[in-house]
Amino acid sequence: MTSLFEGFSLGELALPNRVVMAPMTRARVGADGLPTASTAAYYARRATAGLIITEGVQPSLLGQSNPNTPGLYNEAQVAAWRPVTSAVHTNGGRVFAQIMHGGRVGHPGVAGQHPVGPSAVALRGEVYVGSFGADGRQPAPVPRALSLKEVGGEVAVYADAARRAVSAGFDGVELHGANGYLIQQFLSSNANLRTDAYGGSVAGRIRFAVEVAEATADAIGAERVGIRLSPGGRVWDVVEDDVPGLYAALFDALAPLGLAYVHVVATGSDDLLVELRKSWPTAFIANPGGQIDETVGTREHGEHWLARGADLVSYGRAYLGNPDLVERFRTGAALRTVDRELWFQGGDSGYVD
Repeated sequence: MTSLFEGFSLGELALPNRVVMAPMTRARVGADGLPTASTAAYYARRATAGLIITEGVQPSLLGQSNPNTPGLYNEAQVAAWRPVTSAVHTNGGRVFAQIMHGGRVGHPGVAGQHPVGPSAVALRGEVYVGSFGADGRQPAPVPRALSLKEVGGEVAVYADAARRAVSAGFDGVELHGANGYLIQQFLSSNANLRTDAYGGSVAGRIRFAVEVAEATADAIGAERVGIRLSPGGRVWDVVEDDVPGLYAALFDALAPLGLAYVHVVATGSDDLLVELRKSWPTAFIANPGGQIDETVGTREHGEHWLARGADLVSYGRAYLGNPDLVERFRTGAALRTVDRELWFQGGDSGYVD
């Protein structure tokens, strides 16, 4: 049986184990989107993971969803990321930047930009405009629908951000196609009401995701590109019709590109993930509970998914209180939890033993 502690070849990277640190929003940078020394320390402490995937990084000011999140759309940000990637590499780690375009999940109060989406359909709910907490929320605005020409421009910003990521020293990038952000908005049947080539049929709804993956692979090489997906996930009020058919078509379209991996969030049926794994030719990362379910952050859950065909398993919240998660799994040491209030108040600790 495959072990979490076995090595794995991911593109040109030799991973020492099969434990992946999942992307998690930190909201610890300033309005300029520049990572800080604390960003470098945070990721460097977790460098024993087989692979680190960073918090979501906006590829443009228009793509910013949350306040105080980092960017990769100018040279100052590239320079600020270099100490982060260097610190991870110095500690023996490997790190991908997650490129995250918020689409309609945004607010003019965050970045001074009115959010855009496939269609002018607001999500039902509130978005963050200030500190994370009840007082920092505002109703989600109706996004401006992207014109056909503008869709191509938004495809390009992912590729541009990927080039900057490589310049900043990242080993690769992950395209955030999950959790209700722009790529999944195009996949959805309630956020995407388009009747042109990017909507309507399954082929239309998957087109944006495929074009983003193609453009990014062309920009930096497919072996440096992964994509995260959440089949059937309803985060930020997205709905997808015929989830098995939609994702079967998406996987079939993405498979020939030779991407480094697909990173799939378990959102309901485990059987769907198993079927999708069968159709995927490169590395398959399973995320048993996203960043929400605290009950699946164990070694046993990881081994369960390896037995079901996953090549790698990602852990989110378990990594907050356990920078040494791989060693704790290896030795059977108890995991520490994190006090959420202390975390959201700005600390990177808040451990509860």
